[in-house]
Amino acid sequence: MVEQAGPGEALTRLGDRDLDDLLMIRHFELALLDLFSQGRLNGTTHTCLGQEYVPVALYSLLDNGDYVFSNHRGHGHYLARFRDPLGLLAEVMGREGAVCHGVGGSQHIYRDRYLSTGVQGQSLPVALGVALHLKSAEPGRIAVVHIGDGTWGEGAVYEGLNMAALWDAPVLVVVENNGIAQSTPTEREMAGTIGARAAAFGVDHHLIDSVDVDVVRRELAPVVDRVRDLRRPCVVEFLTHRVGPHSKGDDSRPPEVVERVAEQDWYRRYRLDHAEQFAAADQRQRERIAAIVREVEERPVARWEER
Repeated sequence: MVEQAGPGEALTRLGDRDLDDLLMIRHFELALLDLFSQGRLNGTTHTCLGQEYVPVALYSLLDNGDYVFSNHRGHGHYLARFRDPLGLLAEVMGREGAVCHGVGGSQHIYRDRYLSTGVQGQSLPVALGVALHLKSAEPGRIAVVHIGDGTWGEGAVYEGLNMAALWDAPVLVVVENNGIAQSTPTEREMAGTIGARAAAFGVDHHLIDSVDVDVVRRELAPVVDRVRDLRRPCVVEFLTHRVGPHSKGDDSRPPEVVERVAEQDWYRRYRLDHAEQFAAADQRQRERIAAIVREVEERPVARWEER
């Protein structure tokens, strides 16, 4: 288990690319919330504010042949995978150049070997099937599936884990446990622990309680390698933080809880620990996303014949 750095412990200085990726995702998500608040977007959205470091730390350990199955809170997964904020924003806004021609919106994205869905638990059995295919057709490649703590209320999760264990499927289940299932604290909707539930199926479980990208990546590397080499499933549980609302502006948590969560936010901690590097990168990505918003808003609506 990776231990969370205490308030007095500095986070590792990041490489510029990692920091740019983190901040690109952060400012993309903030831009979406701002656009919604101004009535300039339709539908809904679920941002990953506070959880951006998970895909940034993990995805450098994957290759283009690995599959990634995302969820409703998946913008950071897509952006860490493809570094394509323009295509994703065009998708959310239904404008020309959208990655799925404007029909997928915020939650339902397909590109190459990446798929997201808003249906809780759906992706785990799908990832299992893909992992079994990869095991025989493309040995050494894996399927990665993102779920949350609330998704452990879905039967498909347990059916998928059962079969993954029985059939030795190279699937990595990434649990982003942010402590709240929409508006219900996890301790009020989950008995026991995720680790114990994985163990019931004989599936390895690895717990990570850190927002330090370099530390997390070093810890994840042998875990990913074991899934590749042994072709066995593993559950990696991140004790993470949902800094923003569940969807747009609907944060039901008491102010003191929100502030406590914000104190552990990687954004605040990197800004304090590496102020000069952070300030330059933060301004750069803030301006980049603002320019992308302006560009996408000027584009015409994606034409139906393109869809």
